[in-house]
Amino acid sequence: MTTSTSAGDGTAEGVAAAGLLSGVDLAEYAAVNALALPDGVGRALAAGDVVEAAPDPYVSGRWSLRAGSKVGAVAVSVPGAREPFTVRVAPKVPIARLFFLLGYSLDPAGGWRDGEVGVSEHEGLMPALAHAVERQIDRALRQGLLQGYRSAEESSLVVRGRIREAEQIRRRFGATLPVEVAYDEFTTDIAENRVLRTAVERLLRLPGIPGDVRRRLLHQRARLADVTPVVRGQKLPGWQPTRLNARYHHALRLAEVCLRGASAEHSPGGLRIDGFLFDMNQLFEDFVTVALREAVRGGGRTSRLQDWHHLDEASAIRMRPDFVLYGADGIPCAVADAKYKAEKRGGYPDADLYQMLAYCTALGLREGHLVYAKGNAPHVSHQVRHAGILIHQHALDLDQDPAGLLADIARVARRMYSA
Repeated sequence: MTTSTSAGDGTAEGVAAAGLLSGVDLAEYAAVNALALPDGVGRALAAGDVVEAAPDPYVSGRWSLRAGSKVGAVAVSVPGAREPFTVRVAPKVPIARLFFLLGYSLDPAGGWRDGEVGVSEHEGLMPALAHAVERQIDRALRQGLLQGYRSAEESSLVVRGRIREAEQIRRRFGATLPVEVAYDEFTTDIAENRVLRTAVERLLRLPGIPGDVRRRLLHQRARLADVTPVVRGQKLPGWQPTRLNARYHHALRLAEVCLRGASAEHSPGGLRIDGFLFDMNQLFEDFVTVALREAVRGGGRTSRLQDWHHLDEASAIRMRPDFVLYGADGIPCAVADAKYKAEKRGGYPDADLYQMLAYCTALGLREGHLVYAKGNAPHVSHQVRHAGILIHQHALDLDQDPAGLLADIARVARRMYSA
C-alpha cells in the first residue's frame, strides 16, 4: 500500500502504520518528523539540496524532513519500487503572486505576468508552472514554427555548400567520395525551438502534472517533433532576442527558468532525483533588483545588479551588493540589498545591518537600504554611531496585489533618490 501525508501535524505515525509513503507535502520552511522512508530515499534526500533530511536517532527507518527556501516538487526513484517517492514543497505566497514576481523579473514591460496566463486556477506550483509554459509555447507557435539557418558539417555523396579541404585530405586520403562539406541549412531545428522542445520534455517528467495540461504538452511536443531536444547534461543552446523571434521571447524566458530549476541527479545504486525547484531567495532578489532598476530609470543615473566591489584597500575582501545606483558622474549614490526574510519579534537579524554597513563604508555612502519580504512596519531606520551612516529597513507585503508591490518599490526608490 502506498499513500502520502502532509506536514500539517509534524508527524506521520498513522500513515506510516498503513505502509510506506509515496510522497510528502511540506510548506516552505516547514518540517515533518518520524516519517517512514526507505533508507535509500532518505539518504538521497540528505545528499541532495531539496530539503534537509536526517535519520531518527532512536527509530530505524524514520526520518525528519525540513524544507527551506526552495519550493516545487521532486521525485526520488528507487530500484525495485513500484513508484517514485515525491516531495512537494508549497510556497508561502499565493501561486499567482509567485508568478507575478517571476514574470516581472523576466520582463518588466509585460509578458506572461499575473493575469496573462491565469495560473490562479491551479492550486499547486507544478500544475501552474506546466500550464504557464504550455500556454506560452502555444502562443509562440500559433504562426508556425520559427525557421532559421543552422551551420552543419557532414560527409556527403554530393557537394553541398563548401568542401572542407583540410578535413577531406585528413580523413579520405585522396578519395573522391564521400566529400566532407560544410553548409548552412534552413530548418526548424534551431536553438529557439530546441529550448522549447526540451522544456516540454522536462515538464512531462515532473510529478503532479494534471491530465489536461499533460495532454496539451503532448500536443506541443507533436508540433515540435522535428526538433532535437537537448540531451540531459548538455548546455542549452544560446539564442539572441531579435525582431524575427519576438513572438518567442516570453516562452523562451519561461522555458529557460523551467530548465534552470530542473533537478536531475543520478546517484550510486540507481537512485535518481528528478523534478523542479524555485529558490524563493533568488526569486525575491531578482524581483526587487529589477523593480528598483525600473523605478530609478532615467535622469542620467544608471544601476548595476550584483556589482562586485572590495571592502579593503588591497582588494582582497570582495563584496557583491544586489543593487548599486550610480550618478551621472559614475560615482555610487545608493545601495540596496534584498532579503527574503520576515521580521521576527526581536526584529531583523543584526548581521544584515553589519553587511549593509560594510557596503556603505566601501562605497562611501551615507545611507543604505535593506528590503525585506515582510515586516511589522513598512520602514524603520538606524543611525550608526560615530559613522554618520543611516541604514533603512523596508518591508514589502507579498500578499498584496502587484500594483501595491510596485508602489512599495517606488517608495524605496524615492528614498534612494532623496539621499
